[in-house]
Amino acid sequence: MLARVFPPDAGPGHAAPNGAEVNNGVPIPAVVVGGIDNGGGLGLVRSLGRAGAPVIIVDQDASAPALHSRYARKHVVPDLTGRSLVRELLTLQATLNVRPVLFLTSDEAVLTVSQYREELAAAYRLRLPDHDRLRSLLQKSSFQELAEARGFPVPRSVQITNALEIAGLAQLTFPAVIKPSVKTGDYLMSRFARGYRAATIGEAEALCRRILPVLPNLVVQEWIEGADSDIYFCLQYRGSDRTVSSFTGRKLSIWPPDIGTTASCTAAPEAHAILAPMTDAFFDAVSFVGMGSMEYKRDARTGRFFMIEPTVGRVDWQEEVATLHGVNIPLAAYRYEIGADLPPEPEAVVPVIWRDSARHWKAMRRARGGIAAQPKAKVIDEYWRLDDPLPALFHVLSTVIRILRRTIKRLEPWLPSKAF
Repeated sequence: MLARVFPPDAGPGHAAPNGAEVNNGVPIPAVVVGGIDNGGGLGLVRSLGRAGAPVIIVDQDASAPALHSRYARKHVVPDLTGRSLVRELLTLQATLNVRPVLFLTSDEAVLTVSQYREELAAAYRLRLPDHDRLRSLLQKSSFQELAEARGFPVPRSVQITNALEIAGLAQLTFPAVIKPSVKTGDYLMSRFARGYRAATIGEAEALCRRILPVLPNLVVQEWIEGADSDIYFCLQYRGSDRTVSSFTGRKLSIWPPDIGTTASCTAAPEAHAILAPMTDAFFDAVSFVGMGSMEYKRDARTGRFFMIEPTVGRVDWQEEVATLHGVNIPLAAYRYEIGADLPPEPEAVVPVIWRDSARHWKAMRRARGGIAAQPKAKVIDEYWRLDDPLPALFHVLSTVIRILRRTIKRLEPWLPSKAF
C-alpha cells in the first residue's frame, strides 16, 4: 500500500460541482509560492489544478514555467522571501475574501512564512511545526543530533565550522560527502556545488578549506555504499495528530551523480512498509506537522536504510510522482485544511517514471550504476504535457537563455569592449 489516508479535521469547506472547495459560496484557492524549475511548483500546480482546486501561483520571475500552466492564475511579486513576500501575500489575500491554503516550494519561503506565521495565519490556512523545531530540521547538523538522540539510523557525521575543526574528519571512515549544513544565498550563488564526494581524508580537508571562507558551517557525512538508484524517499502531509497522506518512492537517476537532485524516480511499494513507519516515527518524535519528506539511502552491502535528510514545510521537487501513482498529497493537504473529504486510497496503478529528461540523460552518461528504465513503466516528463504545453516551452526558453549567458560570460575576456 502506497498511501494511508485518514478522515480530516472538521472544517467549513464543502465540495462545489466543479471539484473546487467553497466557503459561503466563495471558492477557496490554493496559493503556491514559487514556480521555478527545481522547486516542485509545476507538479504542485498540476496536482491541485487537475483535481479542480483553483490555484494561484506566486513568483518574482514572470517566465517561471509554473506561471504558464493552464491550471493556475499567475501573480508576480518583487521578492519570494522576507517582509516583502509577506506584504504581497497579505495584499493578495485581501482581494480573495477567503482564507486560501498556502503551499511553499523553497526553504527560504518556509523560513519567511514561519517567522511571520502569526500575521499570516489570520489570512491563510498554513501548517508548520514550531519555529525553533523547523529551523533545527532545516539544518543538517541539528537534524543529525535529533536523529541520533532518538535512535534513528543516520550515517556518522561531523560538523565543521572553522579550520580547527577539520581535525574532526579523522573520526570518519572514507569516502564521505561534504554538504553545507544550511544552503544560504551566498553559498547558492557561489561556484560551489550542493555537495561533494570525497574519496580520502586529504581530499575532504582540501574541500573544507575551500568552502569554509564562503560558508563556515559544513557537515561531512560518511558515504553509504550504493548506486544513485539506492536512494529512496517518503513524501507525507501530516495533520495536527495524524499522517494524512504518505507515499514511498525511489530515485532512478540524479544529476550530478552521487550528490545531485532527482532526475527520474518512481514508486517503491516494496519499501513502503519499512520507510513509511520509520518516517512516521521520526516526525512523531520531533512533533513535525505539515508538508515534508525524508530521504533514505539503502546500503547495498547490508540492505539497511539510513536517513539522509528531511525536507520540511514544503513540497519536494519530485512531489508529482506520488500524484501520478494515485496518491495526490497536495490535494489531500488542501482538502484536509478545508475540512472536506479526502481523496480515496488508490487502486493498483501501472508504474510510472517521473523524469526531467535532460538531467536524466546526462546522469545516465555518467552514472556509476543504477536503473535506466523499467520495461513496464510509463515515462512522464516533468515539463512536457500535451494538455499543458506552455511550461515546457518556457523551461526550454529559460534553459537557452542561461546557456547563452554562461557562454557570453566565458567569452568576455576575448570579446571587444564595444560589444558591451
